[in-house]
Amino acid sequence: MSFINITFKPGARQREFGIVKRLLENSGYKLMPVGKGRDSLVFKTSVPPVSGLKEKIATQPGVKKAQYIPTSYLLASKNYKPESSTININNSNIGNGKITVFAGPCAVESRQQVLETAIAVKELGVTVLRGGIFKPRTSPYNFQGLGKKGLEYLLEAKEHTGLDLVVEVMQLNEIAPVAEVADLLQVGSRNMQNYPLLKALGQQEKPVLLKRGMGCSLNDLLMSAEYILSGGNSGVILCERGIKTFSDFSRNTFDINAIPALKLLSHLPVIGDPSHGTGVRELVGPVGLAALAAGADGIMVEVHPNPEKAKSDGHQSLTVKEFQQLMLQVQNISAALNRPRNCVAINSPAVAQHLIEEKIDKDGELSIH
Repeated sequence: MSFINITFKPGARQREFGIVKRLLENSGYKLMPVGKGRDSLVFKTSVPPVSGLKEKIATQPGVKKAQYIPTSYLLASKNYKPESSTININNSNIGNGKITVFAGPCAVESRQQVLETAIAVKELGVTVLRGGIFKPRTSPYNFQGLGKKGLEYLLEAKEHTGLDLVVEVMQLNEIAPVAEVADLLQVGSRNMQNYPLLKALGQQEKPVLLKRGMGCSLNDLLMSAEYILSGGNSGVILCERGIKTFSDFSRNTFDINAIPALKLLSHLPVIGDPSHGTGVRELVGPVGLAALAAGADGIMVEVHPNPEKAKSDGHQSLTVKEFQQLMLQVQNISAALNRPRNCVAINSPAVAQHLIEEKIDKDGELSIH
């Protein structure tokens, strides 16, 4: 599959559109129902490009530029949209070099756990709270998440902190209830090639955080993004979260090459997940900082008030104190790279704990002890 994008001069007439359309259709191309607006048409073909066709089209009246897009994906391609995209949600503008930190527990376990974590990470500079309520686990006997009850806890945390929410969806029937609460819908590694799910996410308006499959290439990832984009949803954020290799030390191998490579191939924002990318608490900070240095638009970090008692992925979750140290390093690397951040002032864990207690005292209904 290949594409040709025709950009017309301002004021081009319908007759000039028609001439170009007929020329391309006669050469085996089909008009696609996408485009940048009134002055652009995109055509696709499964046959090799006709020699001299692009040059012939470029000389037609009203045509400004004819451009081949030599990739199997179109809308995610930087050839199609050279400028970097930014995904705007309530508290964060994700993309175009700005650093955003996503943090929170791997899984929502209780009201107290999620509220304590949300308040702490906000005071340490986070703008997007993560928390799983539907958990795809390797073993059917492991904790599978709280489901809709967990969504209620996340909504309460959102209302009390003002943080944006990113929540994973695994099935079609989860999209609507999660979209009512979350600001960003996540597709996990195991569902990256769940095409019915991707198509459905393309039909709704909330932006999507798309994680790379643990055994998938970058082309696979971008083709999955194309499913969402081709449905009409332009809000896609790519996430490198580690792939399976022969390493026997870390859970996965975080593909640092993927960050600048995706930036070369696509206009979409790219973030890194060093928690799943390593599976080792001591590696999360260094790898997260490396992802930012490589050009990632943000990192997603798992934080838990007591990782040793976590029901899911405690071995890769940071304590509040460890996360505070990482956020100070993020602040330093942001200054060194001259890249702005989506975050508030960073306080100490002691200040964060004081604010938790103060919040509880002020709002009696938020008693989480």
